[in-house]
Parts: sequence; structure tokens; C-alpha cells
Amino acid sequence: MIRAAGQAEAAPPEVRGPAATPSRLDQPIFIGSEIYRGSSYGLRHPLRVPRVSTVMDLARAMGWLSSANYRGAPRAKPAALHIWHDPDYVAALQAAEAGLAAPGTLAAFGLGTLSNPVFPEMFRRPATGAGGVMLAAELLRTGGCVHVPDGGTHHGLPDRANGFCYLNDPVLGMLVLRRAGLRRIAYVDIDAHHPDGVEHAFAGDPEALLISVHEEGRWPFTGTLDADGGGNCFNLPVPRGFNDTEMRAALEGLILPRLAAFRPEALVLQCGADALDEDPLSRLSLSNNAHFEVVTALRPVAPRFLVLGGGGYNPWSVGRCWAGVWAVLSGHEIPDRLPASARSVLEALDWGGGGRPPPAAAMIETLRDPPREGPVRPEVRERLARLARR
Repeated sequence: MIRAAGQAEAAPPEVRGPAATPSRLDQPIFIGSEIYRGSSYGLRHPLRVPRVSTVMDLARAMGWLSSANYRGAPRAKPAALHIWHDPDYVAALQAAEAGLAAPGTLAAFGLGTLSNPVFPEMFRRPATGAGGVMLAAELLRTGGCVHVPDGGTHHGLPDRANGFCYLNDPVLGMLVLRRAGLRRIAYVDIDAHHPDGVEHAFAGDPEALLISVHEEGRWPFTGTLDADGGGNCFNLPVPRGFNDTEMRAALEGLILPRLAAFRPEALVLQCGADALDEDPLSRLSLSNNAHFEVVTALRPVAPRFLVLGGGGYNPWSVGRCWAGVWAVLSGHEIPDRLPASARSVLEALDWGGGGRPPPAAAMIETLRDPPREGPVRPEVRERLARLARR
């Protein structure tokens, strides 16, 4: 269950209610930031690759992003983060960024590890992601759709870093929605990794519905089929090679029926791109068409739709996927072949070291992957049937 919330400061990312209720968004909004363009977890870390900056550059090259539908993410102040995160942990993050944290302090909060290294923007970067998601939740008070590819850090825990995640912006955004008076909030996660931090926050909450489709036997090794979190969590661990047809079966047999029964006032989708076939940190085989299909199907389910990023460690596949997600949300057609301006964005990418091979030509020339359909294997059918009987 959720911990007691701390006090927040004034201004949108600090989530004290505004004096006047904003009107419903009249168009989808994209929230991004330039902090990602020059920020990296380090040369040996999977998050050395550019991601959000690629999405922004692709969307602008395609004419899909303008001053009318773009908002810069504000950096959440420490007091705003205390809505869920422990004040001592937030202070330790700031101290570590400033080079003032003792080794014992780093160890106590899971900082300075291979997964969660000390790097120059280690507070400012996640605080910007959190501020963007919290701003999105404020904008969605009365309805609409917001895409925050910076968001989706679903492993963060109240008092420590976990799995590349220093803060947990999905939890923070959901709590801002709660503070706005919205009670029934659904969270769907199609990242290759189970959202252990979000489940930690909301397991057992009858007014929250959590659904996750993730690779079995993959870190953090939580989210087993029988793990129901007290009744409100539906976990579907899937085998290696999980394909587009199987994701469609999960969408139609698990996600949409549970959402229809729950009738959420707001829906949060964590749209991690590490379940794509080209990603180095999973063994799933989705094309980005599966993500586009999920986004399309979920858009009308609730009056408020918040779409986050998440995992994704191949710079070409993640940039193409999230740019395509924004195209779907904003009503733009994805062309068969990219214009030269967009191709140049993809041509400029690299792995940032590591000796991996360059991408196939199609990942430079197109945005949409070839479909990766296949059989719905018996184990997937059986797991869906078990969840349907709950």
C-alpha cells in the first residue's frame, strides 16, 4: 500500500492544486527535455545511448512536433518528490550529484553501483523525468492525452535506486492524479521487465489496477503468474520470442477485458521499447507495430491517457518506436519511407561504444518495423486462461 505523502510546494511539478481548474486538453501534448541530449549514465552502461532526444528530433523532422503541442519538462523539487520518496534518499541523490555523499551513504541508498552509477546529472535527470510526468498528471485533471517518453522509471523504490531507476515517476504521476481527486487509476506496463516499484506502491489498493506483460525469468525476477498483489495485480510473464500475435492475444484476452471491468478514470501506459526484437537486454521478439496497436486500443478506454517511455537500449529501435507512438497519439500517418531529414537523425546515432554492429538499412529508412507475427504458443494461452479465471 502507499506510504503517507509528504508536503509539496507550489507550482505544477510540486502538485499543490491550482486556483482554477484547467480546461480539457484540446490536443495531445508531448513533454520532453534537452537534458537528455548531453546526459549519460556512463560509457559502460546501457543508458549511454541517446533516446528521448532522438524521439524529439525525429518528431520534429517529420513535422509532428511544434510549439503548440510541446512542453518542456520542469525539474521536480525535492519537496515534490517526498509525495512518495523518502526525504533522506532524495537528499542523498542530491549530495551524490554534488560529489558530497560518503561511500556508506551511497551504499545505503543503492547508489554508485553498476546499475545505478554516480554521474553528473544523477539527480537533475530523474527529477526532470519526474517533473514531466507530474506536470502531465496536472494537465490531465479534466481529460486528454499526454506523452512523456522521459518517464517510465518503474523500478525505483521509496528509499533507494533500483534497476537504472533513481526515482519512480509512474508512481509520482499516479499520486498527483489522486491528489486531483481521481480515484480509479489503471496502470498497464508492456516493458520487458516487471514494474516492481509500481507494484510496491499500489499492490492491494482496490482503486488501482495494475497489469504487466513482461519476460519470464528476467530481472527483477518478480511478477510471477500467481503474484496478484492482494488482488489488484495481473502479471503475465511471457516466454522468449514473444511475438506480435501473442501480444495481440494478451491485449484482447487480458488487458482490454480487465480495463473494461475496472472502468478507470485515468490510464497510465508504460511503453518500454526493450521488448522489441532488436533490444540487447531482453529476448522478446515484438515489432513496434505491437506497441502502436496497444496505444491505439487503449486510447479510448479512459478520459485521461498518460503514455510513458521506459526501457529501451537499442538507440535506433527505441527512437523509432516512441516517435511512432507519438504519431499514433497525435493522429499522424507513419510513411513507408522516411524523408531525408528524419533519416539523417537515425544515421547520426551510434551505440556509444561496445562494438555492436550497425543497424539494418531498414532501421534508417523506415519508422515502422515489418510485422513479427507467429503462433500463440500453448503456454501463453494457458497463462491467459488462468488470469481470465481470476
